[in-house]
Amino acid sequence: MKPPIALTVAGSDPSGGAGLQADLKTFAAFDVYGAAVVTCATAQDTTGVRGVARLEPDFVRAQIDAVLDDLDVGAAKTGMLGTAGIVSAVAEAFAARATRVPLVVDPVMVATSGDPLLDPDAVAALRERLLPLAVLVTPNLPEAAVLAGHPVEDAAGMRRAARAIRDLGAGAVLVKGGHASGDAVDLLLDEGGFHELRSERLDVGPLHGGGCSLSAAIAAGLAAGRPLADAVADAKEWVTRAIRGAQAVGRGARPLDHRVRPRR
Repeated sequence: MKPPIALTVAGSDPSGGAGLQADLKTFAAFDVYGAAVVTCATAQDTTGVRGVARLEPDFVRAQIDAVLDDLDVGAAKTGMLGTAGIVSAVAEAFAARATRVPLVVDPVMVATSGDPLLDPDAVAALRERLLPLAVLVTPNLPEAAVLAGHPVEDAAGMRRAARAIRDLGAGAVLVKGGHASGDAVDLLLDEGGFHELRSERLDVGPLHGGGCSLSAAIAAGLAAGRPLADAVADAKEWVTRAIRGAQAVGRGARPLDHRVRPRR
């Protein structure tokens, strides 16, 4: 039997903690075959981003078409897209498919170090063209504030933002509460309403690639046939354990321990 297949469309992190590299490690942890489309190449490490080279949108589209024409992709995720042109090319590639691939959109805007990863004019393209194709959008609090158009600082703001983002056409929204205080509480809004996913906040210092890994874990679950709410819960539990095992491999933020196996 063929293994489940998941596709990531994202930027490359040569230090291995985020982006395509983190996504492929996550897919492997979930026993899912991983395919990868490169949108941007970065010169970065655990301390920050030194430079970004963005691919031409047509070439990004060609990569996606090559994968989807050949592989039976069960789910896909997006990460760093960089420009409005790339966002539009990605949206066109997935919208053109007669059979819709479940798409998880991680609206990567800023690196852990604070370096910008999405052009300001790309936000409108993200809202208007990509979010309506998503089965799930996974913003953190700053990203949710940009997409919703209002500050998101507490539980009430997370609920307002989730509603506003879902009104843009997304099937469901997971607002990640990692930037808030207290327990690590993520808020899922789907067709059944709101669901809180709570875990203890782990004091391991700055992390690198947590959002990438979470959205990749969700995509892996969807590719394996898990219902959305179960895939989100599985991913949350796995990421918590991967954060607990995070180790300093460089001089900056810690990547997650992607060697952790999901609980069955």
